[in-house]
Amino acid sequence: MVDFFFSHIPAAGSILNATAIVVGSLAGLILHSRLPRRFTAITFQGLGLLTIFLGIFMAQRTQSFLVMAFSIVGGAITGEFFELEERLNRLGEWTKARIRSKNEKFTEAFVASSLLFCVGSMAILGAIEEGLGGFPRLYVTKSLMDLMGSAAMAASMGVGVLFSAVPLLIYQGGMTLLAGTVQTVMTQPVVDEVSAVGGLILLGIGISILEIKKIKAINMLPALIYAGILAAVFQ
Repeated sequence: MVDFFFSHIPAAGSILNATAIVVGSLAGLILHSRLPRRFTAITFQGLGLLTIFLGIFMAQRTQSFLVMAFSIVGGAITGEFFELEERLNRLGEWTKARIRSKNEKFTEAFVASSLLFCVGSMAILGAIEEGLGGFPRLYVTKSLMDLMGSAAMAASMGVGVLFSAVPLLIYQGGMTLLAGTVQTVMTQPVVDEVSAVGGLILLGIGISILEIKKIKAINMLPALIYAGILAAVFQ
């Protein structure tokens, strides 16, 4: 049954990953309903600290400070021009209204968890691994990690985390189906620089979660594209 699923279902690794997020989120929501507010608050702060640590850890993968600098600045300007954060927030609010959620953190949870689960080298390398016909070991590992992460996030931030399974499935599934093309471009230096810039974006999310400073991390997403292009050209 397992072999059939991974060998006959397109983007099976991404489907497994999205399912893990749904299951983890549901478990976290059950836990959320039973925890006093002070416990969910401290969990929320812990997730903010963890996101900052993960961002710093990923950012250290860069081999070129100039690539990182030009990518994050150029990406932020591009994202601001196209108002990416405002558009995604409107999508979150639309989804919130459709499901009639009263969770004040719905949109924040949806945005933060979507970025946390999608940004990183495992998402890219896992797509290449599965898309080229290999067993999706990276996505199986990532699914276990995201299962626990989504449970913790949903317990502190609410139902918005559950809906992050949708952009993850689109993002990872799309890359998996295009792996033949992506593989020729996604060399290790490119993956490192994209992951490093993704780490900076996660750092911004962590700062926003802890309410230290509101940072428009979504508007910085085009920096991932700039990082990939610059790394491919200059490294």
